[in-house]
Amino acid sequence: MQQKVQQALNEISQVVLGKEDKIRLALCCLFSGGHLLIEDLPGMGKTTLAHALARVFGLSYQRIQFTSDLLPADVIGVSVYSQKKECFEFHRGPIFSQLLLADEINRSTPKTQSALLEAMEEGQVTVEGSTLPLPEPFFVIATQNPTTQTGTFPLPESQLDRFLMCIEIGYPDPKSERLLLTTGGDRSAINALPVCISPSELLDIQHQIERVKTSDSLLDYLQRLIAFSRMPQRFNVGLSPRGSIGLLRCAKTWAFMDKRSYVVPEDIQAVLPAVVKHRLHTGHTEGEGGAAQSLLTEVAVI
Repeated sequence: MQQKVQQALNEISQVVLGKEDKIRLALCCLFSGGHLLIEDLPGMGKTTLAHALARVFGLSYQRIQFTSDLLPADVIGVSVYSQKKECFEFHRGPIFSQLLLADEINRSTPKTQSALLEAMEEGQVTVEGSTLPLPEPFFVIATQNPTTQTGTFPLPESQLDRFLMCIEIGYPDPKSERLLLTTGGDRSAINALPVCISPSELLDIQHQIERVKTSDSLLDYLQRLIAFSRMPQRFNVGLSPRGSIGLLRCAKTWAFMDKRSYVVPEDIQAVLPAVVKHRLHTGHTEGEGGAAQSLLTEVAVI
């Protein structure tokens, strides 16, 4: 199965150039059963990455462009009266897909943003008193522009914590940018990507990751990291239990992707910046990157 994972990574790397480390993190988030937040400037390849992931995993794909006038019904769906059947029929919204791209989520109002909360946490939505399950697997990739840009509504902490990881794609390196300039960034290449891992195989991978082993000393290291993050003199808010469980799950996934059946401290260190980026705030000018760096440098491994 790891061979197929590597194949998926290679295929996506053909359309998202020079960003193998970011693609690995996105795959780690997907295999861990979480949701991904991508925060970056427009035009960096956020949508391309989401579409490529849907293609190589054979997932049904929907994209929602979040705007200030978007309503919750535009996300979940709406009931429409049928004269022929003389009753209301529920027309499902784009959230009923296996991979949902919530593009520029912080340009919509908090009311619309909250429409995703139950879906992301419970894998279901409640409409007019009825609970409707979402397809499996269900994976949300949300993109947001930097909050310094006009027309943005910052995501509340409760919704940020629903995202397992937060990454930035960043500018391409000179070699990748030259290739983009010569090829014109052909988006049709995404449609030519083969399905490397089926949705059923993806669910099987998620079950295999649960069997990755962790030692007592590894858990001790993890708990020291968690305790350090909750020091009020260092961080505004510490890691929540959901964030702590997510960090361990991502570390297990990273070990699985490295073809190991056990977790080592390097697995935690590899995924920690993406897991804590949107959760820990130092209140200082170095920002969230400084928070992750503090955890990695000041907490002893042994």
